[in-house]
Amino acid sequence: MARARAQPRKPAKAKLRNGEIADALDEIADLLDLQSANPFRIRAYRNGARTVRGLGVEISELISQGRDLSELPGIGKDLAVKLVTLAETGKVTLLDELRRAVPPIATELLHLTGLGPKRVRALYEDLDIHSLEQLRRALLDGRVGELPGFGPKLVASLKESIAAGSAPSRRFPRAAVRGTVEHLVAHLEAAPGVERVIVAGSYRRRQETVGDIDILATAEMTKPIMDRFVGYGEVAKVLAEGPTRSTVVLRSGIQVDIRIVPDESYGSALNYFTGSKAHSIALRQLAQKRALKLNEYGVFKGKRRTAGKTEQSVYEALGLTYIDPELRENRGEIEAARAGTLPKLVERRDLRGDLHAHAATADEIAAMAKAARERGLDYLGIAERAEGLDPRRLAQQIAAMDRWNAKGAAPRLLRGVEVDIREDGSLGLADEVLAGLDFVIGSIQTKLALSRQRQTERILRGMRHPRFAILAHPSGRLVEGRPPYDVEMDRVMRAARERGVFVELNAHPDRLELTEVQCRMAKEAGVLVSIASDATRAEELDDLSYGIDRARRGWLEKPDVLNSRPLAALEKQLAATRR
Repeated sequence: MARARAQPRKPAKAKLRNGEIADALDEIADLLDLQSANPFRIRAYRNGARTVRGLGVEISELISQGRDLSELPGIGKDLAVKLVTLAETGKVTLLDELRRAVPPIATELLHLTGLGPKRVRALYEDLDIHSLEQLRRALLDGRVGELPGFGPKLVASLKESIAAGSAPSRRFPRAAVRGTVEHLVAHLEAAPGVERVIVAGSYRRRQETVGDIDILATAEMTKPIMDRFVGYGEVAKVLAEGPTRSTVVLRSGIQVDIRIVPDESYGSALNYFTGSKAHSIALRQLAQKRALKLNEYGVFKGKRRTAGKTEQSVYEALGLTYIDPELRENRGEIEAARAGTLPKLVERRDLRGDLHAHAATADEIAAMAKAARERGLDYLGIAERAEGLDPRRLAQQIAAMDRWNAKGAAPRLLRGVEVDIREDGSLGLADEVLAGLDFVIGSIQTKLALSRQRQTERILRGMRHPRFAILAHPSGRLVEGRPPYDVEMDRVMRAARERGVFVELNAHPDRLELTEVQCRMAKEAGVLVSIASDATRAEELDDLSYGIDRARRGWLEKPDVLNSRPLAALEKQLAATRR
């Protein structure tokens, strides 16, 4: 049997690299989910995939060093053995067994946007779907739309994805490629003569998913960096290779383009390749009105370059203040830049705490608190899900938090709970239990397919509860997995403002809800947003950075964020929600 702690030995050529190992772990999680396996087991594999993708060193290299892989964050003894097996053999028995246990179409269906394991299972169990052609026919004759959870928007999206002659364009969650991108950038920065390396495109704009990766660089010599790029260990295929531009496909399937640009055009090229397309078109139209020409090489007055070395110079030439990349979607940012009213976007350092973390036992609570302190948080809200949480267990958790607080050490632990807003709008715990807590988070956890009116009224009734403080999972979406449930979000925002409660921006990279549009709705309605990690492990507190990315795309500033407040001010705001 392969051991998690390998003896130091001469490095062997790995059968699988990190990206492929992570893909295998994600596939195991999906197949387990298809079989309705233990949710904690499923999440362990998903967390393992995220850990592997984020490593700055290959698993095979750690094995050659004799490292104990179970010491990696979120990697237990059993999973560590599977990592060794995958890296050294390219296979793992569990994955082969799971693949044999489900119809072959299952994995293919999982790659379609909007289809998670539950919906895939419904397709092949309820409709006997075993090919994309069968799915296409079932979509056309209306059978798919009759299944619970398959609303009109999802049906339309599936029709478009599998239209005759078209293949679904694959996009990658930004969180899933972040480790690969950072490792590649570090690899390129080590090339001789390199001056700057930066990622542009939708990745730089912090979109939740990316279709490909665009890299810009400046360098004294082009050959060393190009040789290093096409020779990168994760490259599966070289599509184009030239002195200033090359394109490769990595083992993960994502395409990466690199361009080496002259220093005098760096800012203009970075602006051009960051996009978005709509933002770039609007800038070019503005340049034309000022009798200027704007392209990737600079800003020109006739044949004379007047700006382009920096992005700031490009915007100044157009009469604008600098626009942060996250805002470049042509959604009012150009008008705001002209008027000098752009927001000062919230930053990770602005967060003073986190109001949604999970920890059940005294040891877990202490570990989560210590991790929060290491990350500079002044307070941490522990809010276990009410499902299966009886008053005795809740009392034990409160006692553990009280013992921590009695020490006087940071962070201050706030006593909370996450309860289901039932279909009738009542909350999933008795009022006398809720009365002893610092805050109550309400969320939709069941009956996601209710009609727009019923779902909206359900949330509004839940928010009227005298102990309600924060609406979590306001849309119920999963990135690349589950579309949002149908709800009148403008009514929800107005009701939250009138009631004086808050909405949550869930920072977990698989969720990322609120959307950026809903963040702006909250801001315009005067509703404070709580950026929360929803962490179940200490390392997941780092997911707050993904919440910050989304908040910035939603134009949020520090005053718009509930947990940017110091502890005393936060406690006053939470107390004001209690009636």
